[in-house]
Amino acid sequence: MAQKDYYDILGLSKNATSAEIKSAYRKLALKYHPDRNPDNKEAEEKFKEAAQAYEVLSDDQKRKQYDQVGHTAYESGGYGHPGGHGGMSMDDIFSSFGDIFGDIFGMGGGNRKQRASGPQPQRGHDLYKEVDITLKEAYLGTKHEVGYYHFVNCDTCKGKGTKPGTSIKQCSKCKGSGQIQYKQGFFMFAQPCSACGGQGSMIQSPCEICSGQSRVKKFDKFSVTIPKGIFNGAELRISGKGDAGIYGGPSGDLFLRIHIRTDKKFKRVDDDLVCTMLLTYPQLVFGAQVEIERIDGVKELVKVPKGCSVGEKIILPGKGFAHLRGSGAGNMVVITQCHIPKKLPTDAKEKLAEYSKIIGTNPKDEEGFISGFFKKFLG
Repeated sequence: MAQKDYYDILGLSKNATSAEIKSAYRKLALKYHPDRNPDNKEAEEKFKEAAQAYEVLSDDQKRKQYDQVGHTAYESGGYGHPGGHGGMSMDDIFSSFGDIFGDIFGMGGGNRKQRASGPQPQRGHDLYKEVDITLKEAYLGTKHEVGYYHFVNCDTCKGKGTKPGTSIKQCSKCKGSGQIQYKQGFFMFAQPCSACGGQGSMIQSPCEICSGQSRVKKFDKFSVTIPKGIFNGAELRISGKGDAGIYGGPSGDLFLRIHIRTDKKFKRVDDDLVCTMLLTYPQLVFGAQVEIERIDGVKELVKVPKGCSVGEKIILPGKGFAHLRGSGAGNMVVITQCHIPKKLPTDAKEKLAEYSKIIGTNPKDEEGFISGFFKKFLG
């Protein structure tokens, strides 16, 4: 039986480049691979056929001979002699073109690349810490001292993990690749080398201070500026203040989660500073000017309008929390409340009873309110 032309098998012209030959073979190998076509003799033959064509055309010398005399160049033996695919078995194919299958199936291939000398750098972990501040500190901004344990680079070995004066050795088991390959039937796979932990190298004389880990744990503290207007639950990111990287890798970051303690007099609503102001009944009726103290200790004059209702909101613009994004600030909101004394002097009781007779005891109905019919005072 006449042999098929190798270029036709790969679907290429005779002036195809090496890259095109490899790409065409990869596609056919992927299409007809035995793992994807179990118990399919036709696919197995096409798989071997493509491998035979690639074995010749991927070699410059063999390809030159093939272009000159065709299949007769290989009829004396080898992969191309008459009789199907000659001595080419599946083991031959996987052994010869392991790099191709490694590229296709992500298994590392036969021509394993050697890793860079030494353990691979790894980024340090990010760390998280809670910071407790008062509402006043959130309003004004503050500096806070943070103390914590974290990994830092070992000063003795300068983050290399080796004893000074010694070097890192290539792993003899995996030859520096970090992987050991296995093959079961048609299936090939790789596992991290157990001798070096997948690093491809070994530290034979580890640093005595860090035991070869390239870093040590220590207590650190520094001062951080917490901006005014910070809100409860906010996270501040401090770049490079997390754990140091392994073997020269970059450090992680430190995240500070802000917790704001509640205040007895003030609270925050969005960016507004809210408080309650107790007023006497005459102050609500006649109006008043009242001096109050803000959360930062600054005195503020508040004008209470005549006939002010309980629960009315008096707005002081721009006196609230600073906006974290952009300029300006929220408002200070003063909510009025009426101070009701539990005990009154006798003369005050008499005057209040007299006032009650004058204005009456049945308030006028207003929209949104209900009124009750007066029975008697309780004393």
